Amino acid sequence: MRSGEIMSQKKNYMFTNRRHSEKAIMSTVFGVLCTVSLAVVIFLSYSRGGDVPAGYGFTGMFAAILSLAGLLLGVLAVREVDRFKLFGWLGILLNSISLGTVSGILYAASYL
Repeated sequence: MRSGEIMSQKKNYMFTNRRHSEKAIMSTVFGVLCTVSLAVVIFLSYSRGGDVPAGYGFTGMFAAILSLAGLLLGVLAVREVDRFKLFGWLGILLNSISLGTVSGILYAASYL
């Protein structure tokens, strides 16, 4: 190798002080918990033929409240300056899916 080749190679190092926000990480954790718990409740409700205990409904409403809190945390985390945005956007996405699922279930139940 010639010394000119070594000097022309691009360095891929990036030094930064940015970190992941704690709000964004909590938002993502809330989103995962809500999405998984709703998926389990929907599966168990379907497997029982719709004859479910009241605890399943409580789980759905708790997931809705938790996803609202996670959505708020995600929005606040994305608005922070000098922070990575990955977990904030992931939290917004997961909590929106969870909240949309609960809203869809309640909308469908109103027509039964």
